[in-house]
Amino acid sequence: MDRDAYRNCCSLVKIPRPSYEQFWSSHFVDYIDKDLSYSKFFKKYLLPNHPCMFSRRFTEDWKCRKQWVSEEGKPNFQKLLQEFDETPVPVANCNAKEYNANPKQVMPFKEFIHYWKEYIKNGHSSPKGCLYLKDWHMARDYPEHNVYSTPVFFSSDWLNEYWDTLEVDDYRFVYMGPKGSWTPFHADVFRSYSWSANICGRKKWLLYPPGQEEFLRDTHGNLPYDVTSAELRDRSLFPRSEEACQPLEIIQEAGEIIFVPSGWHHQVYNLEDTISINHNWLNGCNVDIMWQFLQSELSSVQKEIDEWRNTMDSWHQHCQVIMKACSGINYAEFASFLKILAEHRMSVLNACSSGNSSDYPRHLSETLTTLGPYHAAFDLQRVAHIIECLLCDEDFKRLDHSTLTLQPETMLQQIRDTIQSTRGQHLLYQE
Repeated sequence: MDRDAYRNCCSLVKIPRPSYEQFWSSHFVDYIDKDLSYSKFFKKYLLPNHPCMFSRRFTEDWKCRKQWVSEEGKPNFQKLLQEFDETPVPVANCNAKEYNANPKQVMPFKEFIHYWKEYIKNGHSSPKGCLYLKDWHMARDYPEHNVYSTPVFFSSDWLNEYWDTLEVDDYRFVYMGPKGSWTPFHADVFRSYSWSANICGRKKWLLYPPGQEEFLRDTHGNLPYDVTSAELRDRSLFPRSEEACQPLEIIQEAGEIIFVPSGWHHQVYNLEDTISINHNWLNGCNVDIMWQFLQSELSSVQKEIDEWRNTMDSWHQHCQVIMKACSGINYAEFASFLKILAEHRMSVLNACSSGNSSDYPRHLSETLTTLGPYHAAFDLQRVAHIIECLLCDEDFKRLDHSTLTLQPETMLQQIRDTIQSTRGQHLLYQE
């Protein structure tokens, strides 16, 4: 991040997001084929939460674009089998519905490839249905492979930074699916950003700007499983569907990377046999959207079990437990998340001031150095804003703060002290 970008956003309390009306009747997004600075991407796409597509030149050096793809541009099954063979992988059945998703099973990689080859031979059909390898943590299972690198535009990734620090999980995935495989209508985990790179094949994306999904709810308040279903034209089932804009329809070719902004609901189809790499990620530009999502999730839990509110002394704590089970995170873990992110960035600013970069985690050194002190300061200000929101939230106040890893008032003061103490001592505030 450069100085101008930092100055333009350092005083923001609420991130301004212009109207999404320009996407209501458009089928075009910006196509990036030339060099683009991180600061321009930050200002033009991250802050306003707008989608875009990067050309294949941004992935042309990835090893997987060569090793996983045949000369004909198809999946190189032989090479893939050599690499992954017996590895257990998650596989969804696109022909079956389980709630609003596809049921999954775990099978050996070679079994899935055998199925895929037979599926192609049979004219892209199978009595087993249309199977789709998805949400596979390949990078976690094979950290030494290094078959791709995260583009700098997506490197401010708090979500994976947090889970990498805990060494528990990650949100980096490989998808492999035959022609006809698809992903039902959804928005990404915690309302994060996502980026998706096609290693080979083609995808069709249907994207709805934030807010449009409200028109697509049925009479029970549920979102559709398939947004293209004829059911949506039934006013008795989906009374407001005609008020929704048409989706933004995007065809993604081999090698291209799509940036899907925070809270954009989407449905995705593989138009050919396709391999893709997907990351979910978030940072200071959309952490406020994550916080709004968490508040909404807790509110939904509270409504579901409201009848027991007056019969349980620990009702609020039970709401947090249920929220964690349903959403994967609750307020206590969100506080821990903010604490770890803040500590890393305070270490960066202190290192800039002292000239000693050994103070922050080695696995973050390259990324945080590349993003620079401006970004670290912006991130800290965003964390401070969210902590201030937590301190005003009645449900957060009800938590047992003695059990939290984050003591919010203390952390808030540490952030302010760090920014103040480094002011003028490094390039962050110099003319």
